[in-house]
Amino acid sequence: MKIGKENSIPILSSYEISNFHMHSIEWLPIISNTKHPDFHINRVDDISDKKSFHVLPHRKTYHDFFFLTKGTSKRSKGLNSYVINAPAIFFLPAYQITEHKMISEDAEGFYCHFHEKIFDIFPKILLSEQYGFFQYQSNPVLQLQPNTKQVVENILERLFLLYRKEEYNKNLFSLYLMAMFEELKAVSVHTVAKNRKSNYEITKRYKHALTKHIYEFQNISDYANLLNVTPNYLNKCVKTAIDKTAQDLLKEMLILEAKTLIQHSELNISEIAVKLCDQTPSNFARFFKKQTGLSPKEYAEKN
Repeated sequence: MKIGKENSIPILSSYEISNFHMHSIEWLPIISNTKHPDFHINRVDDISDKKSFHVLPHRKTYHDFFFLTKGTSKRSKGLNSYVINAPAIFFLPAYQITEHKMISEDAEGFYCHFHEKIFDIFPKILLSEQYGFFQYQSNPVLQLQPNTKQVVENILERLFLLYRKEEYNKNLFSLYLMAMFEELKAVSVHTVAKNRKSNYEITKRYKHALTKHIYEFQNISDYANLLNVTPNYLNKCVKTAIDKTAQDLLKEMLILEAKTLIQHSELNISEIAVKLCDQTPSNFARFFKKQTGLSPKEYAEKN
């Protein structure tokens, strides 16, 4: 299955997510996002044909999580694939590339996506700063002990009942979600030194900009302008936070995008070179091989 020759990896809004999923997944019942613009929840049990389940590579403007109380699933974050064995929960930050590859026939649980603005009743919420499982570099899978699993399941059962009601009570959705995240925070590992807080924040914003604008900008100065900082300051923040340069992260994102297009699109190498880097095929091939040790053609043949 391919993502389509005419498209880059799709970036889906709330209203587009369901339509994208419906191309390969039939949910029973189908619950519209129209009345709940910032929040969506479905039971995994309501996937009618789990044998054929496959959601192609995409990004969302929303955060999501996939909670399994029973069964197994396989999903990717970036280029890394993860097996989710119940009881566990998989978290995905907004704009991260993901492909949901399979769900076992006995799988049960909940799928949910939501926009960060749902938390506007709180002081400014930065999920990636407060909860390690929403960071771009973190392991997205949390294995749950029976008591934590029961707490999470109870909260999601309540959210599912609220979601089926006609009225849209955003405050209740946000409060239940925050309670769940706080419960999970206690069993996850997340330490960020306070004196590096601003460096992490700039780096987080830079990573977010890369995921949104990689097809538009391939220069550090462009991203520095987007973030209203100087290129030197951006590089200093990234180096302090994660011991990499801003250029390192830019190259990593270009390679991630290129690998995903090679594996999952119908674009040939020359088309990818132009679409992603506005480069000649030979320049793109040299860049790709320098970063990966393989030519684009060799990588395609291995994958």
